[in-house]
Amino acid sequence: MAQVAFNDKQISMQHGAGGQATRRLVEGLFAPAFANDALNQLSDAATLDINGNKLAFSTDTFVVTPRVFPGGCIGALAVHGTVNDLAVSGAVPLGLSAGFVLEAGLSTDELRNHVEAMANAARAIDVPVVTGDTKVVEHGGVDGLIINTTGVGLIRADAQLAPERVRAGDRILLSGPIGDHGITILLARGEVDLDADLESDSRSLLPLTSSLLERLGGDVRWMRDATRGGVATVLNELTQGRSLGVLIEEAQVPVRDAVRGACELLGLDPLHVANEGQFVAVVSAECCDAALDALRQTPGGEEARFIGSIVDDHYGRVVGRTSFGAKRIIDVLVGDPLPRIC
Repeated sequence: MAQVAFNDKQISMQHGAGGQATRRLVEGLFAPAFANDALNQLSDAATLDINGNKLAFSTDTFVVTPRVFPGGCIGALAVHGTVNDLAVSGAVPLGLSAGFVLEAGLSTDELRNHVEAMANAARAIDVPVVTGDTKVVEHGGVDGLIINTTGVGLIRADAQLAPERVRAGDRILLSGPIGDHGITILLARGEVDLDADLESDSRSLLPLTSSLLERLGGDVRWMRDATRGGVATVLNELTQGRSLGVLIEEAQVPVRDAVRGACELLGLDPLHVANEGQFVAVVSAECCDAALDALRQTPGGEEARFIGSIVDDHYGRVVGRTSFGAKRIIDVLVGDPLPRIC
């Protein structure tokens, strides 16, 4: 894969959006500086081989604004985000770390609420928080609270997940409706005049990924949670530099009416909006029905859908077919229309 050049003169909010600017930053600056076999995969979690045991190792930092929103808060989100990176890597979480950067003046009651939310989320997943760190900075040094979580998990023996295993004819599945988290955060800020009964999809994906792997094993080719940059970005990353393409049947992509309405009002594509509780999976064609059955029989997976296929044309491109039969290129997100959403 050709190295991406990073010539930007300064960092902007676009570099955190999960789109083209993020790719330049990560692949043009960080990846070359720290290059090694584990990092070079640029996946949600690094794979480490320790005495024959395959471990998944992932870290994430959370800066969501507002810190409390319908369906969750920064504390629970910090647990779910890292656990989900492990889950879509085929791993069962073993432990988490929790790092806090606190602004002087932050309410201790608010901090206690976020810590309790983290503890409750971790207990529900049965993963312990085993270590951590705390730093306090002057008032104005950060926006109240930043949380970093790092997770280690044991990769399941039945997980054989890698983008290189994806083949033309494979089917693409989505675990449920997209865009709920990003649009919920936007509405919680009061930045758009839209009355909608909507909440974040922040949750653990571990029950769904485990059900899929238990049913299909090696017929699950690849999985990825669709966070920053949404479904469009993760599918573009899958095709990048490979002799295959993606064809999405857009009529099959589940989007709630409130999300669709907000996106139309703001000129956004739901496929670019962040999620915190949905993932994309590629499975063999012959196992598509079994995969959907496994997801739909697992609580939280009732709205799982087939949304498209891996194809052997338009290499390196994600193409959407509309309900009218027209086709359009679905590219990586440009800009940062919804900053500080995770």
